[in-house]
Amino acid sequence: MDTLETRELRYFTAVAEELHFGRAAERLGMAQPPLSRAIQQLERRLGVRLLERNRRGVSLTGAGEVLLHEGRAALDAATAAARRTRRAGGADGQGGSRGRLVLAVKAAGSHELLRKLLDAHAAEPGAAEIEVLPCGICEQEELLRDGRADVALMHAPFNSLAGFDSEELMTEGQIAVLPARHPLAARGTLSLAEVGDIPGLPLARWPRHGTYPPGPGPEIRDLTQLAQLIALGRTVGVVPDSARAWLWAEHAAVPLADAPPVVTHIAWPAHSRSLALAGLIRTAARL
Repeated sequence: MDTLETRELRYFTAVAEELHFGRAAERLGMAQPPLSRAIQQLERRLGVRLLERNRRGVSLTGAGEVLLHEGRAALDAATAAARRTRRAGGADGQGGSRGRLVLAVKAAGSHELLRKLLDAHAAEPGAAEIEVLPCGICEQEELLRDGRADVALMHAPFNSLAGFDSEELMTEGQIAVLPARHPLAARGTLSLAEVGDIPGLPLARWPRHGTYPPGPGPEIRDLTQLAQLIALGRTVGVVPDSARAWLWAEHAAVPLADAPPVVTHIAWPAHSRSLALAGLIRTAARL
């Protein structure tokens, strides 16, 4: 049989992530024996072994790795379908409006572009209501995939556009943000190599998919934290040129001559058939 039930995927994903039937059963709010039987029945139906069980515990087989990857995507898609359907029907809460779209944006990113987009869209006849959802670093992709957002402003090369449709909106350079009193603050330009090797001023590290790259610099969670640490002379940051909008008097911005450009896209799920979303995309393409 080539079909899988959502319940089966939830059961298997819990076991595959916990690698322990007892913890998975507790997470699912059920007893362990029926969970074990459900996984065994799933393996028989698919005709493959998904888990290796031995005295050392539970591990995934090659087939199990595939189902975990595909199962997560399928569960995200099912959750996203429910959320977007409720939103389209105005059922997210009492008094919800029809045609509401949730737009995910990186907090403190591209203020001017976002303002132009929202103003232009609001001027269109019958335009859908836009709820702006500020998010953390590189979180837009997750919000789009699980349906918490319908559309997002994404920034390549920092955000992955894989699996989404998109329109390019803006291209800009990058800058190094240093303490205003630092000697390099007077330079006309800097290189990435210079910024990455400033004595006593390690480069700030941003998370990518929940993990931080190695290095001596502080782990940054948001731009407010970055701004504070730069002002205190504890780090240097590399950000898009549009981030000048949030700089403090204690900061200095120096263009980076060899940094790759940052391209802002408006992105949405490739399978979307939302007329409200299509209207927003048309407006964005005309900016």
